[in-house]
Amino acid sequence: MLYYLLAELGGPFPGLNVFRYITFRTGGAIMTALAFVFLFGPSLISLLRVKQGKGQPIREDGPQRHILEKQGTPTMGGLMILSGILVATLLWGDLGNAYVWIVLLVTLGFGAIGLYDDYLKVTKTSAKGFSGRFRLALECMIAGAATYAIIKVGEAPLSSSLTFPFFKDVVAHLGWFFILLGVFVIVGCGNAVNLTDGLDGLAIVPVMVAAASFGLIAYLVGNAVFADYLQIHFVRGTGELAVFCGAILGAGLGFLWFNAPPAMIFMGDTGSLSLGGALGAVAVAAKHEIVLAIIGGLFVLETVSVVVQVVSFKLTGKRVFAMAPLHHHFEQKGWKEPTIVIRFWIISVLLALIGLATLKLR
Repeated sequence: MLYYLLAELGGPFPGLNVFRYITFRTGGAIMTALAFVFLFGPSLISLLRVKQGKGQPIREDGPQRHILEKQGTPTMGGLMILSGILVATLLWGDLGNAYVWIVLLVTLGFGAIGLYDDYLKVTKTSAKGFSGRFRLALECMIAGAATYAIIKVGEAPLSSSLTFPFFKDVVAHLGWFFILLGVFVIVGCGNAVNLTDGLDGLAIVPVMVAAASFGLIAYLVGNAVFADYLQIHFVRGTGELAVFCGAILGAGLGFLWFNAPPAMIFMGDTGSLSLGGALGAVAVAAKHEIVLAIIGGLFVLETVSVVVQVVSFKLTGKRVFAMAPLHHHFEQKGWKEPTIVIRFWIISVLLALIGLATLKLR
């Protein structure tokens, strides 16, 4: 919005030309989202605590200490994150950019699914939401529509192709099969972040690390000069997604203030599902789907631990981990919650550095 209101005045007022720069507007989005969550977060927490009563239901099959320590904590904290992202993006983003709307709608769509799931859990006082198959079908519909839009907005044949890190000329032209890949990436990332969200502060920091990384990637991919220098594929228009990623970073920082141990609020499926979907959509738009698996490697590990646990138990009757997802395994092994959380943060930073290294190692 400010892009149109102030950038056009750059002629008579040269100082306003700064609003044309993506880097400046990304910084503005970070600060705006952060300030918004700080200002309205306490009121939302108070409201949710009154409305929800007993707070988020705690899984009985999870670690027993959670029943004692986390009972009564309100959920749906993703509402404050989504609000901060929405306000900051609309204020600082170029609203004429189709990628911004595609990614924003994926975020809000996944957030709506998560919100309904959280609502059912709270009202039914149960850790189970609505039908998993129906929820997955809705996610696939949103992700499929978004991927189709990304193909149409982009330039063929790159828009429907899969690129590979470390190789500057290796491209797999998938055609319309790319929609299936896009659905897998967006839905997979959404649910992977959802599985990771199990301890205070565990999911939000890796999400911010990934958002910051993909903000840089989107900016470089969307800049013809930088893309040519790094020998990565240029995708016109994706640079604007840096503003959106900045909004995620700012809103995430604000939320962490209230989610730090002991958490005053949980993000719930409202936050985890929407943030994961957002990261997946940005990766698909920026043609760095495989790099997402590296930068978001922590989310991949958490998901794989669940899959391995389920498959092993069904085939052999034995469990590989003491409890899944992976963070619960370490809880059962006696690790303290802050130890697990901080070590997982360190892992996410290291994986992000490895992912960003693929931009140059080609």
